[in-house]
Amino acid sequence: MVGRFGQVIDGRRQITALHIAGDMCDLHSLVAPATEWPLQALTPTAIMQVSHAQLLAVARAYPNIAEAFWRDCSVDAAILSQWVVNVGRRDARSRMAHLFCEMAVRFEDAGDECRTHFTLPMSQTQLGDALGMTSVHVNRTLKALREAGLVMMSHHEVRVPCWRELANVADFDPHYLQIRLSRAAAAATRPTLASV
Repeated sequence: MVGRFGQVIDGRRQITALHIAGDMCDLHSLVAPATEWPLQALTPTAIMQVSHAQLLAVARAYPNIAEAFWRDCSVDAAILSQWVVNVGRRDARSRMAHLFCEMAVRFEDAGDECRTHFTLPMSQTQLGDALGMTSVHVNRTLKALREAGLVMMSHHEVRVPCWRELANVADFDPHYLQIRLSRAAAAATRPTLASV
């Protein structure tokens, strides 16, 4: 897992994206090479670098690949938009629940995990950096989610006893991820009116 982040002058940082195995972490730089967002490995990570010239050549030769690159950037922008809403408008419980839901669906789509049991290899400090919270607030929020029976997290293992309840608390709608969910899975993740 890799985090993209921004940092302020006093050294505090905000993780603005999480990337998992198979993601293209820096595809934006293909059209805007002077990037302002560093990447940091949050787990042991192998990163493959492909030159801009090679990527552009492939995109020009194969329009479907160019479209896939465009779609990848579109999904990345949609995720960033959700993260802004998450940090700016959701309370701590909903904010953390939303991050868990997003990562669960992304891991499941990658074929690595299932949405009700997955590994999230992040420290409480890193979770705080992603959620705009202090480590103490992260700890309290994890405790609140556990006491509500929504999430059990131990040694980076996350268990979700009832997916629908967690998705409702998070106000989570997975469609921004542009993942082809089965009709049943999509219905199970769609928030109910009770959560609005």
